[in-house]
Amino acid sequence: MCYKVKIVFLHLYNQFRENNISGVGAQLSYYVILSFFPFLIFLITLLKFTPLTHDHTLVELSLILPDEALSVVSSIIQEITQVNDATFLSIGMLGTIWASSRGTSSLISGINRAYNTSDSRPFWKIKLIGILFTIALAFLILFALTLLVFGKILGEFVFSYLGVSMVFYYIWTLLRYLIPVVSLFSTFLLIYILAPNTTLRIRNVLLGTTFSTLGLIVVSLLFSFYVNNFGNYSKTYGGIGGVIVLLIWLYISSTIVLVGAEINATIYRLFYTDSATNL
Repeated sequence: MCYKVKIVFLHLYNQFRENNISGVGAQLSYYVILSFFPFLIFLITLLKFTPLTHDHTLVELSLILPDEALSVVSSIIQEITQVNDATFLSIGMLGTIWASSRGTSSLISGINRAYNTSDSRPFWKIKLIGILFTIALAFLILFALTLLVFGKILGEFVFSYLGVSMVFYYIWTLLRYLIPVVSLFSTFLLIYILAPNTTLRIRNVLLGTTFSTLGLIVVSLLFSFYVNNFGNYSKTYGGIGGVIVLLIWLYISSTIVLVGAEINATIYRLFYTDSATNL
């Protein structure tokens, strides 16, 4: 067992060096920041057609984003909500989806690099997958927000009717954190299975998906705690301190997602291919 673990870690280490995860993470974060705000526009526009409000999105983001980065995102959302709905329909909405898919298209390229494979799929197909990922992610976020908001209302009603409202309080304390985690896990699972130009099953990507889900949550919380309590970026960067914090957070997140892909690729290469090492 120890020998197998050693082989996996040695393989991962070599892959990190060969694929330059740090550099690719920086490249990915560049495209992510370009697509981050168009995606917010798309998401907030969809929110306008639901009983939810943008405040629900900010509440969820506040759990992992540092205060300075959250203020930047919040100001953008406030500007978006003041624009007429018609602006985002038809061509405007299509352009927003296209722009917000840049990050997912770049992510597909980074994941394929982890598998040491070039993407032989035509450009239009890769772009279509990126757009579908973007739309799926938006609806997954809406679904999670809906569960958080209306799940609580429905649960309170049902458990109050049964006369055991205190039981629901303890259950909801768990569900309040479990729903976003399950949503994030599902998102990574979908990306890691469909993004590579390789036929994969759920079992092939479980370890990397688990790593990325827990890693993103834990590192984001730690980074947020550090920035909010110790790192004063406003003094160093002035008015763009919040933007710098957001960039760093996106870089960390991009790197974690790429590491998860490398873990999946390593496990797949060592244990699931015909040329797998006989450990």
